[in-house]
Amino acid sequence: MMILEASNIHKSYGTKFNRQEVLKGLDLQFSKGEFVSIMGASGSGKTTLLNVLSSIDRINSGSISIQGTDITSMKEKKLAEFRKHHLGFIFQEYNLLDTLTVKENILLPLSVTKAPRKEAQQRFQTVAEELGILELENKYPNEISGGQKQRTSAARAFIHEPSIIFADEPTGALDSKAASDLLNKLYDLNKKRHATIIMVTHDPTAASYCSRVVFIKDGQLFTQLHKGDQSRQSFFQDIMKTQGVLGGVQNEH
Repeated sequence: MMILEASNIHKSYGTKFNRQEVLKGLDLQFSKGEFVSIMGASGSGKTTLLNVLSSIDRINSGSISIQGTDITSMKEKKLAEFRKHHLGFIFQEYNLLDTLTVKENILLPLSVTKAPRKEAQQRFQTVAEELGILELENKYPNEISGGQKQRTSAARAFIHEPSIIFADEPTGALDSKAASDLLNKLYDLNKKRHATIIMVTHDPTAASYCSRVVFIKDGQLFTQLHKGDQSRQSFFQDIMKTQGVLGGVQNEH
């Protein structure tokens, strides 16, 4: 079952006299329960792609539908409502509120949708245990490590059981152990909850946790790799080889 379909999407910035075309007629589909990473060299358009797929930014032409709903034609108010119920986000810089505890940060999406208190508590308990941060519930963001902050951010993204989780360089600010811990948790949640995760990353190790890697070059689809039955190490080697063909992948500004 396709959960997200993007058809002939174009995105450009600037004026008609100085226009930069970033996405050039991309067609992509994502199945329910997939864990997909988007990779590409600096300036390839991967972050722009994530932004338009997740409704953070608008495309110039084409269409994007999530669970059969065309989000490109939605008015801003309706789109914001759709986003609240159907989409989850994990950002590189955590985006936690310093004045709220870990528990309060995680519960934010449910407070916005006015979920019943008992249900909210049950969901918090479950997702905090799954991400190994239940004992941190009364701590504030400045009292926990970067890895714990990102797992808090992930819990916040998962708690309202959205259709899709969008992750923008989720391991970018983490050391290797914290990154590995987070990726293992995301992998487990993807399998256990059949959660659809679309992640932008420049890191082939992070991408090797995914079932599919989409490579973008100059705003167009370059190639895709499917993990299939191969080991994560073997998939990692395939990703590295494709990066070599692309000329290396660096952080996108």
